[in-house]
Amino acid sequence: MGKAKFGVFLPFYAFKDEATPASLFRKLQHVVCECERLGYHSAWLDDHLMFGYMPILECWTTLSALAVSTKRIRLGTMVTSNGFRNPALLAKMAATLDIVSGGRLEFGLGAGIQEDEHAAYGFPFSAARVRVQRLAESLEIIRKLWCDGKATFTGQHYRIEGAVCEPKLIQKPHPPIIVGGSGEKYLLKVTAKYADRFDFGYQPTLDLYRHKLQVLQSHCTSVGRDFSSIEKACWPTGQILVRQNQTALEKSIQQLKPVAQSRVDFERDNFVGTSDAIPSMLQPYLDLGVTQFMLLFMDLPDTTGLRQFAKAVDGAVAFQS
Repeated sequence: MGKAKFGVFLPFYAFKDEATPASLFRKLQHVVCECERLGYHSAWLDDHLMFGYMPILECWTTLSALAVSTKRIRLGTMVTSNGFRNPALLAKMAATLDIVSGGRLEFGLGAGIQEDEHAAYGFPFSAARVRVQRLAESLEIIRKLWCDGKATFTGQHYRIEGAVCEPKLIQKPHPPIIVGGSGEKYLLKVTAKYADRFDFGYQPTLDLYRHKLQVLQSHCTSVGRDFSSIEKACWPTGQILVRQNQTALEKSIQQLKPVAQSRVDFERDNFVGTSDAIPSMLQPYLDLGVTQFMLLFMDLPDTTGLRQFAKAVDGAVAFQS
């Protein structure tokens, strides 16, 4: 196996059963610290504001708290919804977090997809084409604020005039910019122009992932970007349920498989197996040049899967970069 980085996605719903808001954060903090101890490259929070009455911690505030709880693991959003925050303010927030964390920020941004959240919080939710236009303008503003002494920009959707973002970030010229999404007509063109790394989200087949690569490469050609300069990332499966042996795996399947879902569908949509099968799951993506894997463990906030996966790849890949 080649070298790779492994990021752990920690969605809000994985911690929904915590009894109090304080215990919710403590559990999340424990899992992130365990990810760091095991050598994972990065931990990622999603950016949601509400889902019914489910408890959700705002991601940027939470990342700031996690930054002072950790020392090495990189911290990111998968991905920030562009519509939730003014891009100039977001640039300042991100610069602050990069400084607080000692230069460990991974900056993920997307056009936003949850219309109900935008409506409930009073944020506009335009057609996909317009949201992607707003995303492109946001990325222009954010890069200017990070890299220029005084930034000015006038677009269709956003405007800044003589804006200063000081102190500058620790990472130079700026943290990795990850553009999230896989829309082929508009979104991947923005990815081609601005991203240091792409994230298509989970693609259910390797052929579909290859297709997205081809579309992105075509957009790179159209905007004059070297396709190889964009780091390849992937979600190698839906969710991961990994155990040391078959006996332990069967017990976990009984506990975690949805009652209404067949065993065949459960195993088709996720990685369900023992740790010795993990290299064969990852190798086809490594062969395509993937260097960043995003992982969602089914048993979170239990850390058994985290530990088993780490054992499976230890020595075969590089965790920290």
